[in-house]
Amino acid sequence: MRGAVARIGVAISGGPNPAEIVDLVVLAETLGYESAWLAEGHGGDQFALLAACAVRTSRIRLGTSISSVFVRTAPTIAMAASTVADLSGGRFILGLGSSHKAQVEPEHGVPYSKPLTRTRETVAVVRELLRTGRVRFEGQTLRIEAFDFWYAPRHRNIPVYLSAVFAKGIALCGEVADGIILTRSTLQTAARVRAQLAEAARGAGRDPDHIEVTTLLPTSVGETRDSAFAALRPGLAFYLGFFPRYNRMMAEHGFPDEAAAIAEAWKRGDTQAAERAVSDAMIDATSIAGTAEQCRAKIEAYRRSGFDLPIISPFARGLDAAERFAAALHACAPGRND
Repeated sequence: MRGAVARIGVAISGGPNPAEIVDLVVLAETLGYESAWLAEGHGGDQFALLAACAVRTSRIRLGTSISSVFVRTAPTIAMAASTVADLSGGRFILGLGSSHKAQVEPEHGVPYSKPLTRTRETVAVVRELLRTGRVRFEGQTLRIEAFDFWYAPRHRNIPVYLSAVFAKGIALCGEVADGIILTRSTLQTAARVRAQLAEAARGAGRDPDHIEVTTLLPTSVGETRDSAFAALRPGLAFYLGFFPRYNRMMAEHGFPDEAAAIAEAWKRGDTQAAERAVSDAMIDATSIAGTAEQCRAKIEAYRRSGFDLPIISPFARGLDAAERFAAALHACAPGRND
């Protein structure tokens, strides 16, 4: 998959409404973005949106980043993936992950246990269904007596990427995935992850060079560096306050004091204190933020650090969300040098 062309993707995780999201993906294709990725979260049904994108585009790859293995059954995921792959002519990438206990249980009412096992077993079920059109499965977290497709899938080898944050998840990617989806990475992340992927892949008899390394990067383009940083501060405070996994990740990135302060402020309900605890250094280390020129330079730095595919993830809420997403797409478009 790797080549000389400067590759870039875009991820959308809510803000614009569904019709606007489809328009933004069409814009991304016209601007030369290689792929567009839709989160699950609360931003509209990702597979329905990707199906709409599939019939409005012709070149851009379309992916989920990610679809939770807890809130959809494995056969349902397989049917959805097969549908988007069919409508897009094989341009679909299935990004899967375990999501977070803090979301799955209170928001969906689904018990959250053995996330890595459930992810592994979901991948196995989905691949078997796509490959043969039928599946029986008896695992630790999934038990399927029988399920079959009522049609013959035209695309039987859909790439499966997995999200990961820590070593065990990265190892699982090395063992079974076609790609890894990281998030909020630093310029030191790719080298470390590649070493972990290689060890796991070789242990499973796989070639690690065939595993694509991608990362979602929160993105804010502003008139000034300070204004761009300010736009990302609330989102980073929320992620580190609400999700223990991301708080730990940021501490391991070298910001333990800030991570602890954010967690404590969030626990007592003081969101303003949590935002104040987000340092410029944290934002700079894990995001694409600044003027358009500074953002393009940072994207290139991520490529040079070892990522096959940097994926910008603009943050925008409110009535002008689509407009701000479009501005970020234009500013970070591949090949733009002005």
